[in-house]
Parts: sequence; C-alpha cells; structure tokens
Amino acid sequence: MGKLNESIGNTILEKAPKNAKYTSPDIQKDVLNVIVNQVRTKIRQEIGDAKFCILVDEARDASNKEQMAIVLRFVDIDGVLRERFFAIVNVADTTATTLKKEIFDVLGRYDLHIHNMRGQGYDGASNMRGSWNGLQALFLKECSCAYYVHCFAHRLQLALIAAAEKELHSAQRNEIAHMVATGERDTGRGCNQIENLLRPGKTRWSSNFDSLCSMVDMYGSVITVLENMVDEGSSNSIRGEASGLLIAMKSFDFIFILHLMKRIMGLTNLLCRALQERSLDILNAMEHVSTTKTLLHVLREQGFDNLLSCVEEVSKKYEIEIPQMEACYKSSRSRSCQQKDSITVKHHYQFDVFVAAIHFQIEELNSRFKDEAVELLKLSGALEPKDNFKLLNVDHIYQLAEKFYHLDFDAQDLHHLRTQLAHYEFDMPVNERFQNLSTISELYRRLVETNKSKTYNLIDRLIRLVLTLPVSTATTERAFSAMKLVKTTLRNMMEEEFLTDSMIVYIERELSENIDNDTIIKEFYSKKNRRAQLQ
Repeated sequence: MGKLNESIGNTILEKAPKNAKYTSPDIQKDVLNVIVNQVRTKIRQEIGDAKFCILVDEARDASNKEQMAIVLRFVDIDGVLRERFFAIVNVADTTATTLKKEIFDVLGRYDLHIHNMRGQGYDGASNMRGSWNGLQALFLKECSCAYYVHCFAHRLQLALIAAAEKELHSAQRNEIAHMVATGERDTGRGCNQIENLLRPGKTRWSSNFDSLCSMVDMYGSVITVLENMVDEGSSNSIRGEASGLLIAMKSFDFIFILHLMKRIMGLTNLLCRALQERSLDILNAMEHVSTTKTLLHVLREQGFDNLLSCVEEVSKKYEIEIPQMEACYKSSRSRSCQQKDSITVKHHYQFDVFVAAIHFQIEELNSRFKDEAVELLKLSGALEPKDNFKLLNVDHIYQLAEKFYHLDFDAQDLHHLRTQLAHYEFDMPVNERFQNLSTISELYRRLVETNKSKTYNLIDRLIRLVLTLPVSTATTERAFSAMKLVKTTLRNMMEEEFLTDSMIVYIERELSENIDNDTIIKEFYSKKNRRAQLQ
C-alpha cells in the first residue's frame, strides 16, 4: 500500500499536468463517494435475500437541519447479526408521510424491497409511533409482518425519568433537581471543581448513573465550593443561589434521595448499557428487563436498613442533622401529629419514600415494556437454548410461524415445520454440539457451523426472523454522535451528500478500510473521462 501511494504521489504531484493533480475538493468528494458506493454495495451483498428491519431516528445537526438516520438490521449468510449504518437524509419535516417517502427512496435505490421488511424500530416520538397515522402504521399497510418494537433503550429512559422526576417533585426539591441536572455554576471561587461533575447525557442514558456516582464521590468538595461561593461570590444573586443550594444539599432528605436514586439507577445501569449493544437479540433484552425488575424487588424488600445506615453515616460525617426515627412524622404542610393516623419518621422514609420510589420504578418498567408485541416475544422465547433448551416448546414455535410470519410460511411450509420440530425437540437437548448455549444468536451461529441449518431449514428461517426484530435505536444514536464530529459549527455549510458520505466511511470503517485501491480507481474512472491516469 505504501509503495502504491508513493507511486501515485510521484505521478500526480510531480509528473502530472498542473491542471490534473486530482487534489481539489471536488475530486476528493468524488473519491469519497466512490468509496461510499463500495461500502453500500458490500452491505447490500451482506443482506442478500435476507429479511431485514429498519432502525430510524431523527435529530437536528449543527446548522439546525432535520436529519434522519437509517440503519439496517439483518442476519448475514454466516449467521452474524448485523446493524449497518446506511444513510442519513435531510428531511423537510418529520411527519410520518415525509419520513416514509425518504426511507422508501433510499431502500429502493439499492433494490431493498418493503415486502422483505420484518421489523421497525424508532425512538418512540409521537410522529413515529402513532397507532393510526405514524410511520410504523404506514409501513404495516404495505407489509403486515414489518412488526414495530418501540426502542427498548428509550422505554427504559422514559421509565427512569418518570420515576426520578416523581421522587424529586414529591420531596419538593426543585433546587436539587437543578443541581444534579446541570452540575455547574457560572462564576465564583472553585467553580472549576463543580464543572468536573459528570452531566447526564441526552442519548447516553447510563450517564445518569455516572452523574449520581460523581455527586456522591464529590459531595464534600461540592459543599466546600458552595460555602466559598456564599462568602466570596461575585454577586448577590450568585451568593444567594449558592446559599439556597447549600441549605438544600446539607439536609437529610437530600442525602437520602441521592443515595436511593444511586442504588436504583445502579440496578438499571446494566440494562442501560446492554441495550446500547449493536447485536443484542430481543429475547436477551427481555431477560435483562426481567432480572432488573427482580433486583428492584429485592432492594424494596431487603435494602432499606442498609440504605438508612449509609445515609446516617454520611450525615454524621458532614454534621447534618439526623431526624429522630421513632418520632412522630409531620408533613411539609406542618400538619399536627394526630394520634389516630400518626406515623413515625422512619415509617415515612421507608414506605412513603423508599418503597414508593422503587415501586413506582417497577411499575414504570412494567408499563413501558408491555404492549402488543408481548405475545410475539413470549412465543419467541420457546427458541431460547439456555439451560439445555429448558424453554423449548414446539407448539409455541409453530404458533409463532403460523400467526406472526404468514408471509414467510405457506401452508406446505407449516406442514414441514411440524415434522422438523418433532426431530428438533428430541435432537437439541441431547446433542453435545448444542450444549452451554445461552442466547438465540449463539444458537443460530451453531446451527450454521454444524450445517444443522440445512437440516432444520424452516426453523433456521424462523430464528433469522426473530433475530431481525429490533431492540434498540442505539446505532442511530451513535450515528448522530458521529455527525457532531463531522459537521461542526465551523463546518455547518457541508453539502448533504458530503455529510452522508463522510459519516458512512467513518461509522462503517470496518468495511471502507478493506476496499482495495484498484477497485476505487476503476470506479473513479468509470464516472467520467479523466486527464491523468492513476494506473
């Protein structure tokens, strides 16, 4: 490669005519476009005749233009679950009709037909998720098996936000919410120290947990900074705000809620991170949701005494007044303590705050992860290979194909599927080559490796369809993160094609780095006549 580049450099920069050096921005964009065409061709070859799903999200770029990212999810011929960034499109608006047209045009240019779509994944915005006129409904009209699964990661974020906001509001600590959310102050002595507090990100949702950990770890430093700002702040407003925050933060309520939310989000953090993975299959995602809810139940039943002990220890360290736990609790409205309905302070913190917060979080998870796709997911669970195929249920597998994938299994296929399932039921649990598998992705790869995918070709087909179901729009979120690197405020006039090409080469560099120079040169010359030859 080095010698080839040196040869090209000598030819173009030293020997070529001055008007044919191929170093102009237009030429560079042409070369970039050639590489991108090769990347898309490789992606199209990976898909082949396989069914696929689309992952779509939208956001504004540095020039305030609406951009829509399109990612394709599919299982390739080697049994590997792929999510490939395919395009980013500037859209005039984000109505469902406009988005559908743009997606249709992008897929059509590469001979990807809507009737092969078997899943849709969006972030849950109203214009994408409407039951009647949303984007998913428009595609379902053209392909009834293009099932919509609301982004699991977005569901989790909604659940976490709802629970956190309820807890903060119920405690009447708007100042606390502001402090945790921003983690900064504009001026005054020691502000740089507060600036080092981690802020929760808008798309990297696990950063909420990181922010809470940062606040816990730096609590003493933050208190010191606020005390300095009260004494030496540059204005009355800053000194007043610092004083209010200091009073709020040096309270037992603040310490209790801070450590409670840290523990709750600590249990949901693994789920947050898992849902950001590219190749997580939908059944594995449901397992993460289930284990998270179980851990929250354990925390609710067994975790209060440990939390209270921790909060009291922190309060003593920073000389914060600890309420008498056996005293009669009085509400913030200063209602007198009546004997008939009196509760203790400990009862208030345990049941009105601790249990209520965790219960609300569990209910939010139950609500967010329960919809019309539940039956589809439950039936898909019969394909799970874990615990020596403990969940294997041939009736459920048959029902999955018959009810949800009627476009992929005709009457004759269903007859043969019954026969294959009869053999599969006795073969898999005792076959040594299929032991110690934990996910449906692993099962599919093992079927391919052992050529069992040919023996059980209809079961193989069904597994590919289930794997294609979307779990998260994390890949599209990563695309927007990349967009911020490519199109900055200093480069906010980038042409749309140049932006798209730059992002594809950057995000799918695994593919772009493996394109040989001869292929690039050949297509470069095929576009139009060139003055100088590179070969």
